[in-house]
Amino acid sequence: MRKKKVGIMTFSDGRKFVHEELLKMNQSFQSRLVKALEATGEVEVVAADEIVWTSRLARNEGVKLKQRGAEVTILNFAIWSFPHLAVVATQFAPDPFLLFSNVNPKYPGMVGMLASAGALDQIGVFNVRVSGDIEQPAVLAKVLSFIRAAAAVNRLKGETFGLFGGRPMGMYTAVSNLDDWRMIFGVDVEHIDQMEIVRRAQLLQGDRVDRGLSWLERYGNVHYDGKQLTPEKLKLQIRSYCAVREIIAEKGLNFVGIKAQPELTDNFVTMDVTEAFLNDPYDWDGPHEPIVASTEADMDGAMTMEILKHLSGEPVLFADVRHYNAEEDVWDLCNSGSHATYYARRSNDPEVNLKNVHFYPESFYFPGGGASVAHIAKAGKVTIARLARRNGRYWMAIIPAEFIEFPPEKAQKMAEATSPEWPHAFARMQVPAERFLAEYDSNHCHAIYEDWVEELVWVCKILGIDYKILV
Repeated sequence: MRKKKVGIMTFSDGRKFVHEELLKMNQSFQSRLVKALEATGEVEVVAADEIVWTSRLARNEGVKLKQRGAEVTILNFAIWSFPHLAVVATQFAPDPFLLFSNVNPKYPGMVGMLASAGALDQIGVFNVRVSGDIEQPAVLAKVLSFIRAAAAVNRLKGETFGLFGGRPMGMYTAVSNLDDWRMIFGVDVEHIDQMEIVRRAQLLQGDRVDRGLSWLERYGNVHYDGKQLTPEKLKLQIRSYCAVREIIAEKGLNFVGIKAQPELTDNFVTMDVTEAFLNDPYDWDGPHEPIVASTEADMDGAMTMEILKHLSGEPVLFADVRHYNAEEDVWDLCNSGSHATYYARRSNDPEVNLKNVHFYPESFYFPGGGASVAHIAKAGKVTIARLARRNGRYWMAIIPAEFIEFPPEKAQKMAEATSPEWPHAFARMQVPAERFLAEYDSNHCHAIYEDWVEELVWVCKILGIDYKILV
């Protein structure tokens, strides 16, 4: 994942003699901040050329940060500074803004930060405050959480979502308003007919399809049945994947959703292989950046996934909330499409994952046939999330959880209680089942490994949407 580009502007006293007297001190505190952030390996710092002590510098240095591609700006305070300087800077520097107060009690840096923050609040500029020693892990963690969220939100701006097909099977929650997406997230939507997948798949030339089939048969576990799943149908799924990749490249799409049901699943093949390997960090041609793909053309699902991907840089899980096993206190998150094979062992090496992946014949739901992509998600702490709407307003459900692994025989029996040919993630959520069912607003959910609750809260605050942490 590419590093987050963070701009830093350090502010000073507007009196020339004070500024010059404390210049080296100010520079040393900025250097500590730069060093701590860059040592994480996540951040590329773009520091202002000069310590800001005049309105002219506030304007000019802010412009430079934007020109150099900063995605978020830290306003740094170690001594007293004139609050109007931060106000001027925020008119030109990239937002959102984090105001950071260093530990320097002999000089009123915190006073300068609070005065500047108050001024920004008065004029309606969103800002966040953190105070402390940047070399302390807890302080650095707070700053990084905000940086990750801010970069994720800014990376959405200017992206294009490729919508193949339309509303699937009457799902209101899968369809979003284009105006809302542009205003809230800064994302455009390109509508594409599913027939384009069919047309291009049939025209595809070259040996890429044969290489894909050999790769799946060599590293995965393919279960042909001569009817629903044959080498020809698996090849057609591979062709479909290649066709979608071509469309993504030609149209400059950043993430996609594919309706599939019922037109493709009844009369062509399922998109399970396509969606799995789009979401994966690899295919038979080698590594690639995961491309978020939501099944059933779920737009808000895809947007949730794109946010999660920008936070973590890893593939994002898409699933139905299929079944609650009260005896084990786990939810079976299971859906025919979009489960990246990455989740089988959480490895960037396809061989490690695919030895635990089974390509089974599709079920009776999908007469078009093809392979489903079945596996059990590897255990680990996860964060589940979902954008939803109530009365036309967005909100996000954020759910701390854990994927649980059971002994193979037990896991298989649990999978057979729902759909054994589909992928499964057995999730133990912190929220009681009754509350989850009462408050959660979708049949779909999305997850990434590790704890991202704080980052998602910041994402919602930056976007100006409501959220609930369901625990």
